[in-house]
Amino acid sequence: MIHIFEPGDHPDQPTLLLLHGTGGTERDLLGIGRMISADAALLSVRGNVLENGMPRFFRRLAEGVFDEADLVFRTRELNDFLDESAKTYGFDRNRVVAVGYSNGANIAASLLFHYPKALRGAVLFHPMVPRRGIPLPDLSGTPVFIGAGKNDPMCPPEETEELNRLLSDAGARVDVAWSNHGHQLTPGEVKNAVRWYHTHFA
Repeated sequence: MIHIFEPGDHPDQPTLLLLHGTGGTERDLLGIGRMISADAALLSVRGNVLENGMPRFFRRLAEGVFDEADLVFRTRELNDFLDESAKTYGFDRNRVVAVGYSNGANIAASLLFHYPKALRGAVLFHPMVPRRGIPLPDLSGTPVFIGAGKNDPMCPPEETEELNRLLSDAGARVDVAWSNHGHQLTPGEVKNAVRWYHTHFA
């Protein structure tokens, strides 16, 4: 997968896995990654799927309707890439924290839904429920931050509340930070995520 890896200054810090939104690239979240942690290694990945020329992490059938078969395949592909990258770059595979926005948050949530040890934690900006009707792995103690907009037309509050419930029922420690905005990623959300990260990992 096309990616950027920036080594960290402190090996005891988690590696931040940065996952862009639809139409983004591996450069989109580098600044936010550094705001969250100045010392962590950054692994920023570009999605392998193109939708009208725009990179994504998995296909969708329509807006808000995921291609579940492709989602499962791409989630496994990303998980395998993390395994390979840990060997290549020498970071601790058991200490990866995802930071994803929109489509990137959805694939990060899918990692949580499908692989119990894929992520040590996750920052999910405007995620949706990746799949329904499947048993989740044991996520006991896994911290998850969700940044959500009360006026988000793509991820209405009910979607956020359902994702919170599913993750919490699997044992994750979920913190939801609401804003009055829509689907855009706001500076206030990032500041909340920085505070959350330093509470759990710094």
